[in-house]
Amino acid sequence: MANSTGKSLGSKIKKEGAAELEGEFEKKATKLSEVKASLDEMVEKIEAEMKNTKGDPPVEVTTSAKGVTLEISGDFSFGSGSARISPGLKKLLTEKIVPEIKSSIFQIEVAGHTDSDILPKAYQKRFPSNWELSTARGSSVVRNIIEQGVNPTRLVAAGYADWVPRGQSGNLTQTIDRNTVLELNDTPEKKGRNRRIEITFLKPA
Repeated sequence: MANSTGKSLGSKIKKEGAAELEGEFEKKATKLSEVKASLDEMVEKIEAEMKNTKGDPPVEVTTSAKGVTLEISGDFSFGSGSARISPGLKKLLTEKIVPEIKSSIFQIEVAGHTDSDILPKAYQKRFPSNWELSTARGSSVVRNIIEQGVNPTRLVAAGYADWVPRGQSGNLTQTIDRNTVLELNDTPEKKGRNRRIEITFLKPA
């Protein structure tokens, strides 16, 4: 009798647990269009909060074949030649971005991008090139997101150096050579746009 009662109770607990998990799943965004709408709303709130400050808001939402991407200014996110997350980015991650990640089901790629400038010699001991710097920045953001309770299996850290400048982002199948990279970094404004972190909600394969 005890054994039978135990099995019955165990079966009931499993069913209740499965129903609870299903309920939690239903609360999450399961379409990229839902993610984009939520991110657009988030950006509008950030723009409203920064209305009286100088400069453009540090975030922008884009879409591509990869998925839905939140682009964050690298100058806002990190000091020059550093992979240490700024207080402003930490706050943005905690208050805005991580809740969006937790409320969706998608895999997340966090990628660092740089401009085409060669790193000063003072930084080259730690980061020999923009590849190391961009990857370190992506990894720093991933570690922060994990510390806030996101399952590490949902996350990918990446670095693209200067090889995916704005105008090429999300179009990784297109051929790009060094001349194209330099053309897309030929003004201070373009370089500023290329220094960025991208958090992409990836389209399922």
